[in-house]
Amino acid sequence: MLTTIAAVGALLSALTMAPHDWSSPPPPDKIVIDVATVNGSGCPAHTAAVAVSDDNTSFTVTYSNFMAKVGPGASPTDFIKNCQLNLRVHVPQGFTYAIAEADYRGFAHLEPGATGQEKANYYFQGMPQTAAVTHKLTTPLDDDWQTTDTTDVASLVYAPCGEERNFNINTELRAGLGTSDPTKTSFVAMFSTDGGITTTYHFAWKTC
Repeated sequence: MLTTIAAVGALLSALTMAPHDWSSPPPPDKIVIDVATVNGSGCPAHTAAVAVSDDNTSFTVTYSNFMAKVGPGASPTDFIKNCQLNLRVHVPQGFTYAIAEADYRGFAHLEPGATGQEKANYYFQGMPQTAAVTHKLTTPLDDDWQTTDTTDVASLVYAPCGEERNFNINTELRAGLGTSDPTKTSFVAMFSTDGGITTTYHFAWKTC
């Protein structure tokens, strides 16, 4: 399903913690992205939605069925779920962009001894994938969780000026029994029952 949104994609590379100092102001006009494809066991059709901020500084992804789980009621493949978003980016003439920061949020119930993690990487079509960044969740846990990937300003990788390339975001969730009680269920989700949890990607802009 092709969905048009006002936004812009970008690349997150060489992920390290850094101050928030991300280059030039965004373009004044709204940016357009077509969500070309949404694939993966963690985002069946119509369960991932994308929206852009009014000021062109970020876009958000909201999931409604992205959960990895183990224990009673889980199938053998439920311990790992993934989602790949393929975004067709339309950038105004004279501007280019990168992703400076990504904030991942969700809810988890992890029994004592269980394991949980979130992993993500990003890449432009025709360019090498970035190294995946993995965040392990502390257990036991029965609460919201959040992880943040930030790129140092000097390490930002921008889209080639004047070229239109699809941008891919790969995200993965895992849950494991570990040494926990196998009669109890543990899970990691990238959504909440009230729909109030989103993943946010922050843009860095510069002029060509």
